Amino acid sequence: MTLRRFLLLALLIAAPSLASASPGFAALTVEPTGNGGETYTVTLQVLAFMTALSLLPAALMMMTSFVRILIVLGILRQALGTQSSPSNQVLIGLALFLSLFVMTPVFDNIYDNALEPYLNDQIPAQVAVQKAAKPLRKFMLAQTRDDDLMMFSQISHSGEFESADDVPFTLLMPAFVTSELKTAFQIGFLVLIPFLVIDLVVATLLMSMGMMMLSPMIISLPFKIMLFVLIDGWSLIMGTLAASFTV
Repeated sequence: MTLRRFLLLALLIAAPSLASASPGFAALTVEPTGNGGETYTVTLQVLAFMTALSLLPAALMMMTSFVRILIVLGILRQALGTQSSPSNQVLIGLALFLSLFVMTPVFDNIYDNALEPYLNDQIPAQVAVQKAAKPLRKFMLAQTRDDDLMMFSQISHSGEFESADDVPFTLLMPAFVTSELKTAFQIGFLVLIPFLVIDLVVATLLMSMGMMMLSPMIISLPFKIMLFVLIDGWSLIMGTLAASFTV
């Protein structure tokens, strides 16, 4: 139903250009199928695909592990006190490739059951979208807290759901993002504590020595970097983040 509304809206926008086309122009047509469904011409499918491409950044943020990983890496940089090192580009790149690593089983499932049959003309686009949504729904539900689902269910007056398949995407997506934010800040808090202790110790020592004009960050930064290197911090952070997801 949502796809049909989108296609009708796109057709309405394109109406001025279609009015000047020849009467035999049949690029934008919807034909019924034998099983009661509808098939769309290649032009409409390409239009829907190009629109979906513009929504990929939002999909990356809303339906994958990207948000949790990026927030934890950002908190880690703040805890180290290295200002802009690693840079935003490096953090985004790390979050992107670690997200691809975490989401590989989900993407493989989508390719095998939805994308490949669709490209081979074995299933229509609507069925491919439904099959592609199942692995994503399973991944998102595994990371989403029941309390967040219930909160958004109460806000939308949706009531209780008999099974996970009954939870609509419009409700699951905000609940998933809320749960990801909670988990990211919990992990970030645990990452922040050891570096905060170093800052407190250095600040106390400088205060006791009467060096109040010297910034504690200048002294604590080498110790925090040394601690992070000695404990192999990057491997611990990446391994913990990857293992924190239930796939």
